[in-house]
Amino acid sequence: MKTYRSMWRMISYRPGLYIVNALLWSLIHLSPLIPGLIAQQFFNRLPQVGGLNAELWRLIMLLVVTALGRVVIIFSGGWIDSTHRFNMRALLRRNLLARILERPGARAVPYSPGEAISRMRDDVMHAEDAISWTLDMIGNTLFAIVAIIILLRISVTITLLVFVPLVCIVALVQLMSKRLESYRKASSQATSRVTSAIGEMFTTVQAIQVAGAENNVISNLHTLNEQRRVTAVKDQFMEQLLNSTFGNTVGLGTGLILILAAQSVRTHQLGLGDLALFIYYLGFVADYTQFFGMFLAHYTQTKVAFARMETLMQGAPPEQLVAHRPLYLTGTIPALTSPVKSAVHELKLLAVTALSYRYPDTGRGIADISLRVPRGSLTVITGRIGSGKTTLLQVLLGLLPKDTGEIRWNGELVEEAASFFVPPRTAYTAQIPRLFSVSLKENILLGLPEDAVDLPSALHAAVMEQDITQLENSLETLVGSRGVKLSGGQAQRTAAARMFVRDAELFVFDDLSSALDVETEQQLWERLFHRGGHTCLVVSHRRAVLQRADHIILLKEGRLEAEGTLETLLQNVPEMQRLWHGEALS
Repeated sequence: MKTYRSMWRMISYRPGLYIVNALLWSLIHLSPLIPGLIAQQFFNRLPQVGGLNAELWRLIMLLVVTALGRVVIIFSGGWIDSTHRFNMRALLRRNLLARILERPGARAVPYSPGEAISRMRDDVMHAEDAISWTLDMIGNTLFAIVAIIILLRISVTITLLVFVPLVCIVALVQLMSKRLESYRKASSQATSRVTSAIGEMFTTVQAIQVAGAENNVISNLHTLNEQRRVTAVKDQFMEQLLNSTFGNTVGLGTGLILILAAQSVRTHQLGLGDLALFIYYLGFVADYTQFFGMFLAHYTQTKVAFARMETLMQGAPPEQLVAHRPLYLTGTIPALTSPVKSAVHELKLLAVTALSYRYPDTGRGIADISLRVPRGSLTVITGRIGSGKTTLLQVLLGLLPKDTGEIRWNGELVEEAASFFVPPRTAYTAQIPRLFSVSLKENILLGLPEDAVDLPSALHAAVMEQDITQLENSLETLVGSRGVKLSGGQAQRTAAARMFVRDAELFVFDDLSSALDVETEQQLWERLFHRGGHTCLVVSHRRAVLQRADHIILLKEGRLEAEGTLETLLQNVPEMQRLWHGEALS
């Protein structure tokens, strides 16, 4: 999508706010016209009256009032501009986040979290600046037009020379735009790599320490920082070079104009007040010339920012980045509504046919897997490490995009698995629980109103009641970053309670009991099936789960090795025999 179209879509999101902002900043930029005219009258009258009289004092008072009025307008303009800026960046970040949430969960962001945050912060701010600069461009252009009309009435020859620096700057920016764009892109990419590396360091501190890799990690960070420094210096050098060229070009033009104006005063072609007006306006027109060049350079950099954000949209139409969506920045935020379970969500049979997916970077994955999960059954997916168990679940649930295959719910084809397999149809617990730095209760409910769910029953099913009594503030205990204050078993059971509280038709577990002791695991399964009526699809190699299974899916190297009951598989499948005796778990 063209940069100017993206900017126009942002501007038209809050047209009333933008118009008010444009009017205020136009007044701010036009307001120096009045002091210039006052100064012209003052200095033209001063030689005639020979001193300060009532008329000149009125001009002085008018000048003071004008200055105070400009202060008020600038204050109002700053407030409106801040509000408008917030709307612009909020819209972009809202659309970026919405697209990330639309994507399959395991591939929601095409980069590291650090780089994604960098794009949502720096590139969004750059686009926001571009919108705000259009207001200055409008105001400066209006001032330049009016000022030039006034100056033309004083001296056509001198006024026309004002445009010479403008033409030089426009030509220079056009010549340097490609180079500036490439430097800005390289600088942004280098910054993202540094941000990404720091983010990965923070999340893998323990692994780095265990491996004794601190020096290597620091060395890599130094290398990335050096690359960032080189690209940033090039980017800043080019930007400062252009700014310096702008300033010097304008300065040379200003000097030439003042020389011509001085000669005109000597020949009495210009009055003292006319010269004062010319000099006063000249500074603003010269600033406009410099700003015009800077705006063109910034526009080139904005093109890079939009391109980087569109990449983060991962295949969505570019228009979706600047689509008009509600932000709810004022007033009452709409209450979250939970889907009400009804007959349309009921599961009778989940059927998967020839499901395949290959990871682009390794070529590994799953191939041609079919399975059936009837209502009320416990289906267990098992296999050695790396056999594709977790991948199968993620592709089934839409967390990874399938390459081929069909998924049918009660015979109906599922088109968008990621949006279909959600509560109240499906609830999922990943192999590694994802907890947030909030209270235990908030981690379980995740926005659901407590009075609309059976929280005590979910806690009981997850074998959490004893743990809650031992926590400092019971359910209100803050679990810390990633649930660091909880044990591995408590974290897994918290994730299980989060799933149970949603009372879905299909519960999907990815090795839920891996961090549980045998007794707690047995309690969890007994309580779950004591409640009755649940359909479960489980990844596990634990005997307690396999013994309860109605049907077992055995995977090997991403393919379906065998399926059936535990008894049948143990009698006929050597791979299952090795798994049962713990010979194929590594």
